[in-house]
Amino acid sequence: MLTNYTLYQSPFSWRYASPEMRAIWSEEHKRMLWRKIWVCLARVQAECGLFSPEILAELEEKQNQINIERSLEIERQIHHDLMAELQCFAEQCPNAGGYLHVGATSMDIEDNAEAIRLKESFDILIRKVNELLALSAQNIRLYADTPTLAFTHLQPAEPTTLGYRLAGFAQDLLFHSQILNKLKNEIRGKGFKGAVGSASSYVELFGIDKFDRFEQRMSTELGVPFFSVTTQTYPRIQDYQVLSSLAGLGSTLYKFAFDLRILQSPLFGEWSEPFSEKQVGSSAMPFKRNPIQAEKIDSLARLLASLPQVAWENASHSLLERTLDDSANRRSILPEAFLITDEILLTSIRILKGLKVNFNVIQRNLQTFAPFSASEQLLMKLVQKGANRQEMHEIIREHSMKAWSAVLSGAPNPLFNLFISDERLIKFLSPEEILACQNIESYTGIAPVRARQLAETIEKYLQEEGVSSP
Repeated sequence: MLTNYTLYQSPFSWRYASPEMRAIWSEEHKRMLWRKIWVCLARVQAECGLFSPEILAELEEKQNQINIERSLEIERQIHHDLMAELQCFAEQCPNAGGYLHVGATSMDIEDNAEAIRLKESFDILIRKVNELLALSAQNIRLYADTPTLAFTHLQPAEPTTLGYRLAGFAQDLLFHSQILNKLKNEIRGKGFKGAVGSASSYVELFGIDKFDRFEQRMSTELGVPFFSVTTQTYPRIQDYQVLSSLAGLGSTLYKFAFDLRILQSPLFGEWSEPFSEKQVGSSAMPFKRNPIQAEKIDSLARLLASLPQVAWENASHSLLERTLDDSANRRSILPEAFLITDEILLTSIRILKGLKVNFNVIQRNLQTFAPFSASEQLLMKLVQKGANRQEMHEIIREHSMKAWSAVLSGAPNPLFNLFISDERLIKFLSPEEILACQNIESYTGIAPVRARQLAETIEKYLQEEGVSSP
């Protein structure tokens, strides 16, 4: 954490995200990557005979001796951060400094470093998504048969199972894991194509017949593939695709957190996030157990959802071979997109590990609203006995409205008593057959089976990815 409390500090510098993700987007790591790329460029150029192995040895010796204070001092004079780092590096290499950056333009260094950071960041996120997937599969199996009231329009509906509800979240999460893996493997750097993408400076150095071999060697050295065609930068549509994939993941985590916030409300009371022994819920109301972790997820995911719009405009406004109006905002949107996603994944993992399920409340809600939920089962049995579906639906609706009024006034639910008193219904089903429909705990259809099937699919996928069980 920064120690100067008199200046603004980004919450992503100390409050949100993991140290490993902050390290990737740190100033030091960025400059280390710049230097790595300069040395790799020099190594390949030395192989091509542009200078001696002794020159390369000096560059390699000084490569990791970052001096940010000196670089910033130079930058205050020349107003160019990459050139300032280049000059600082060159100062440290009195014999070899003049061989740095030969043929290159700034974005040959910056955009390739950015592509490396994107891939490194994806590795961290994919690992955490897969951890969340493994926890989800575990919980799906645990609750596959646990009946719970489903809600549509935030109104009580038919029963489902707790495992099936979690399976809906996990199915989306599996999709995001696959998308992130695919996108990580498709991330490409600019390569080494100079000021406008034509690679004329490198062709001048090596000849056009050797350029492809040179760029392929650089790709191998850096461990990142390159776009075949670029301008001064790699195509900014790549940033849009990256941020859109993160925002998509954020959408799934947002819904999970929002559902949890609803279910944690005492009026529902079925789920709750972990709440520590000394945690304070409210400064004014000591009894409060606010879902602050879920609320944080939704707050940060809302910000994440706004970032692809900026990346879209960067791609759209990258006029001709280059404009600089993307540079300042990319210093923020790229790291913060990954830092936000990292934080909401960490928080989601924490919630799922400590998720509290209030089975007594689940059972109470089922009993309170079971008669309404059972009305569809009754309708199906009536139709099977030859009743007119539309006529029966209207009869059941009429009684349901009366029963709702009774429940809202605090009375026991009278719905099935109304049913067994209706001659139009007992014409097709006996009172005993009608009352038997009240048992809705088994009226969960495919939910238990499909929940287990998804858990099995997830576990197989994670095994193929080399992820161990939690």
